[in-house]
Amino acid sequence: MLLGAVVAAASLPLDRAGIGWLVAIVAGIVALGVSAIVPDRPSGAPAALVTRPTSKRRLDRYAWAAATVALIAVGTFRSAGWLFALCLVTAVLTGALALAGGESLRSIAAGATMPPLAAFRSVRWLGQGAARLRGKAEEAANVRVAATVAVSIALLTVFGALFASADAAFAGALSHLSPDVSAPTVVRWVFVFVIAGLALGGAAFLRAAPPDLRTLDGTEGRKVARFEWAVPLGLLVLLFAGFVTVQLTVLFGGNRHVLETDGLTYAQYARGGFWQLCVVTGLTLVVLAGAARWAPREKPADRLLLRIVLGTLSVLTLVIVGSSLHRMNLYADTYGLTRLRLLVALCEAWFGLVLLLVLVAGLRIRAPWLPRVAIAAGVLALLGLAAANPDRVIAEHNIRQDRTVDLVYLGQLSPDAVPGLADLDPARRECVLGQLRNTMDRNPDDWRGWNLGRAQARKIIARDLSGLPYTCP
Repeated sequence: MLLGAVVAAASLPLDRAGIGWLVAIVAGIVALGVSAIVPDRPSGAPAALVTRPTSKRRLDRYAWAAATVALIAVGTFRSAGWLFALCLVTAVLTGALALAGGESLRSIAAGATMPPLAAFRSVRWLGQGAARLRGKAEEAANVRVAATVAVSIALLTVFGALFASADAAFAGALSHLSPDVSAPTVVRWVFVFVIAGLALGGAAFLRAAPPDLRTLDGTEGRKVARFEWAVPLGLLVLLFAGFVTVQLTVLFGGNRHVLETDGLTYAQYARGGFWQLCVVTGLTLVVLAGAARWAPREKPADRLLLRIVLGTLSVLTLVIVGSSLHRMNLYADTYGLTRLRLLVALCEAWFGLVLLLVLVAGLRIRAPWLPRVAIAAGVLALLGLAAANPDRVIAEHNIRQDRTVDLVYLGQLSPDAVPGLADLDPARRECVLGQLRNTMDRNPDDWRGWNLGRAQARKIIARDLSGLPYTCP
């Protein structure tokens, strides 16, 4: 755990996406793997939170761990900070699922709170483990360690200075590898070391003392009478049906509906309803989850009514999802694509996929797999978005339009967008490349912040951008 935290402190670039994040997570997994080599119940380990007959681990835990690594690895290939931030937040959830598990929404939420709590509980445990490493010859060992460190630093300093003075290329490489030791750098090292040590300690603690969340996985709650849930949801279905009836005419009407409606513009049509429909979709999922928990299902009539009401509500909501995506498609075709529009459209499509899963789950009424599959679908969607290179997609989409391209917005995209600027005319392309080059020059990378997207952008800019000052039309 100590070595893993040291690697994280030395490699994590807190201000950007870069390969250092991948190095840190791999070092952490290696540290946890080494800890698995020792006996499961070493002397001084914490008491197990639950007694199980075997220590068999579910295969889905390893799948969630692989998803966590994949999400953090996005920072090695994509330089878009907003995309990497989403991947980090999602990696926190998948990491909690890998460590604590959980099947239902309640157990998943409880498991997400386990790693922070285990991190603080592991401090004493790790302290006891460190104390056992000190033997009776502690003082002599400390002298030898100090002498070894001093000799190593002296040798590296002397010979490194000689090699650097003998060759300019080696001096340049050494300047990129050697850290810039200053007060802010030391503070950052200490901060990252503490956070990484707590995170790795909590992960090791959960491996040694796994929580039992099976008691939270039951989906059966206190049931209500048939009249109490069927009437409100039946009225809601009628409301949805009325709205969907109107929306079907809009969907089949296409652009003609917008043009023929007095005073209606694309902006008013799309912007005025898209966000409301997104909220409707999210709230519908909450209503469906509540009905599945509290509606009775003991009698065949109850199960049939539950399938009809929830199935109808899900199908109508799918039409609403299609309507909202149709609105966003019209808006993006008219006014261009942005990060927010692309991301929200992806979320709405994920809502639609979850609704399809709800329909499948309705065949057997009970579906304990649904929360995990929905989360896995969201993770795959986010990884697919990263693979598609969203900033490049945005640039290419806006350039393909036969309208004025917002050069200021293109210049504010990440360097991932540079390969997508090929179809822009030379004058305007030089303007955008110049803006992106200035941004990267103000924030140079060291080895921790190396990123494939920025590396490719620098190569293209160095090849295509002339040395003369660029001008923007």
